[in-house]
Amino acid sequence: MERIVKSAEGWRIGWDPNASKYKGLVGGDRWAIELTEAELNDFCRLLEQLSQTMSQMAAELMDAEKIACEAETDLVWMQVEGYPQAYSLHFILNTERGGEGSWPESAVPGLMQAARVLRVF
Repeated sequence: MERIVKSAEGWRIGWDPNASKYKGLVGGDRWAIELTEAELNDFCRLLEQLSQTMSQMAAELMDAEKIACEAETDLVWMQVEGYPQAYSLHFILNTERGGEGSWPESAVPGLMQAARVLRVF
């Protein structure tokens, strides 16, 4: 299996099955952090979970109402904030190495789509 890096304006995500420790990568225009396989798995799973939560909240909120939702594992904390159809994303690694990053609402749909097809989690 080959290394995969997907990117567009504002985001990038990658997977290298042959890497010894850090098989994953997430980043923005001016930053990136390598992730272990477990961290990338949690990142993608939480991203999908938060996306579904925001979609479900659309029926509960008024048009101009913003919301923030969080999800967390032992490895990763994530938060989405904004409107159900347009929101920003922030994450923090809960590991000893640490690290954090965020994406503006314009980058989240592409990042989410790429995370879904990056590999099977």
